[in-house]
Amino acid sequence: MIESVPVAGAGQIDLTERHPQLDPGHLLEGLTPSKRFEAVRFANFLPNAEFPSQAGARDTLEQFVTSLQAPPAAGGLRRLLGRKPVAGGRGLYLDGGFGVGKTHLLASAYHAVSVPAAFMSFQELMYLIGALGMNRALEAMRPMRLLCIDEFELDDPGNTHMANTFLGELMPLGLNVVATSNTEPGRLGEGRFNSHDFERQIQGIAGRFQNLRLDGPDYRQRGSTLEQPLSGQEYAAWQARQSRGTLAELEYARLQGVLLSVHPARFGQLLSGVQTLGLRGLTPMPSQNDALRFVHFVDKVYDLGGQAALTGAPLEGLFDDTYRHGAFAKKYARCLSRLSELLREARTG
Repeated sequence: MIESVPVAGAGQIDLTERHPQLDPGHLLEGLTPSKRFEAVRFANFLPNAEFPSQAGARDTLEQFVTSLQAPPAAGGLRRLLGRKPVAGGRGLYLDGGFGVGKTHLLASAYHAVSVPAAFMSFQELMYLIGALGMNRALEAMRPMRLLCIDEFELDDPGNTHMANTFLGELMPLGLNVVATSNTEPGRLGEGRFNSHDFERQIQGIAGRFQNLRLDGPDYRQRGSTLEQPLSGQEYAAWQARQSRGTLAELEYARLQGVLLSVHPARFGQLLSGVQTLGLRGLTPMPSQNDALRFVHFVDKVYDLGGQAALTGAPLEGLFDDTYRHGAFAKKYARCLSRLSELLREARTG
């Protein structure tokens, strides 16, 4: 027997009616940690005592950003007017599995400095370079003393070349970079494209970073199994607790249509004002293109600090095994971990 779930009501946000346009000029606005990470600091990072590498990475990173300190200045992305960048920027690379606190530490680094700084995901950096062009992107980021890049990964030759060029131009001029990734720097791109043909560029990127390994289990998985989508009754109870003006609800099939029509760089605009998302009727995703688009959407919902409730297929069956355990396995594992946390919050919130 299939349980019925309530349909969307009046006063809600309708994502299917939104058609955000990419304005390259707006890409440089709000390059800060998202709502979910706006309150994190080194002081409230709780390392797992069973894995000393977590505390070690925190201490090394805190020392790193302390060395960058300078008096604060007002305006823009915390620009420090009149100060020339220190030659020879350094790089730190936080390498570890999902759910070990890498993004917490990365956002803490951003919050700890008073020098000009920017925070973005690697995909957002690639979108910025693609939209502005390399020369304009370099000029826009030239005043920065610290760039925090979350989820650094090389998916194809194009972003390998762009990343190598971008870092190669700005780091010698004084840009310091802290990056997080689920992949060791020397193994970037492995299994995703013929990385051997780009080994020189990959090693050039890796050579700019000191690698800090964070070991440990995913803190989001408090049990051995994933949280499961809500039943119809649970969803109705969750829905009744939400504020209509900040709630967006739709069927999964309609969401896929929306995601096909909106560039991933505009997912943030698509979700503007959405504090809670109700997604009904999740089904397995036989297309990897659809699955990766959905993964990026979930990442954006999570990073923006939104809440979400889902009904439909069990999480472990969403992504086909042929690609769930393939080149993008870590992306899918992170997505399932985040969905599980969002569902746990929906049940207990």
